[in-house]
Amino acid sequence: MANHALLNNIEHKNLRVITERSAQYGDNKMCSLVFPFEFKHVQAHYPILFHKNISTGEFSAVALFGFEENQNLFLKDQNWDADYIPLMVEREPFLIGYQEATEDGKSIKKSVIHIDLDNPRISETQGTPLFLEHGGSTDYLSRASAILKTIEDSRDSTQLFADAIKKHDLLEPLNVDITLGDGSSHRLSGYYALNQDKLTALDADALVELNQSGMLMILYMVIASQEHIRTLAARKDKLTKK
Repeated sequence: MANHALLNNIEHKNLRVITERSAQYGDNKMCSLVFPFEFKHVQAHYPILFHKNISTGEFSAVALFGFEENQNLFLKDQNWDADYIPLMVEREPFLIGYQEATEDGKSIKKSVIHIDLDNPRISETQGTPLFLEHGGSTDYLSRASAILKTIEDSRDSTQLFADAIKKHDLLEPLNVDITLGDGSSHRLSGYYALNQDKLTALDADALVELNQSGMLMILYMVIASQEHIRTLAARKDKLTKK
């Protein structure tokens, strides 16, 4: 169970984070939330699909790492076998929190760094330290802080993307049957994929609008990424043969 705390250099001065990549540290994820600003990097390695929130009806983009729960086909020898790790994975065990503050006499919510003290990466004896001897942040913590800020600052562009795919009804349920070399099969379902036919059928005004907003290129990145379902199956096939 998560145990979130506001990070500070007094209570947490001795904390370290283990940066190895393995199932024991929570990396056995089937997928991860990803953001439009990172699609350029994500699409080079992973299929970008969509998950629907049943309560709100809203869609979120995810990068797929495996075909079943607790399966990450990119884990290999305490490392992540890809040049890019989605930021929602890389930022762990840190997360964005909010704190009431006063600015110009007005009450505002200020974003701050929280840490999950129950995350298996947390240690006081091994890993990368968070704070310098006299209390300053290490390069590692500064990098984590920058990642969180980037995610926080992307709220508007992420919503713009979500609004675009909803407005033009570009998603469809995805059901893919994958047969491996040993004869076993897997069905990938429960996700949504971008429908290229619907995108190319949009009228000129809609395409111009998407292009001017920067969304059109991002949408085609998503379509290109869907080819990685086959490369992911090849990873699974290779693992099965071992």
